[in-house]
Amino acid sequence: MKWVALLGLLAVVPAVASEEQVRLQEAEGRTRAEAHCSMCHSLDYIPLNAGILDRKGWEASVNKMIKVMGAPIPAGEVPALVDYLTRNYGKQ
Repeated sequence: MKWVALLGLLAVVPAVASEEQVRLQEAEGRTRAEAHCSMCHSLDYIPLNAGILDRKGWEASVNKMIKVMGAPIPAGEVPALVDYLTRNYGKQ
């Protein structure tokens, strides 16, 4: 029975080991976005929403993270964060 559990564990390890870390677009504000967004979720949510959200959408998303999800993003950081997300991942 132990060998079955071991085989099951070995089957999962390669899948986890092959996952790559998401790298956001190199631009002003990237460090801010990585720091604030990765506190609560994977950064892959950002490129997944690329081309879907415009400025209003990104602003609403960031504000939802703060007000609903409790993300500790200072109000003074929100405009620059939204600027980065809009410039690099916003709907054109």
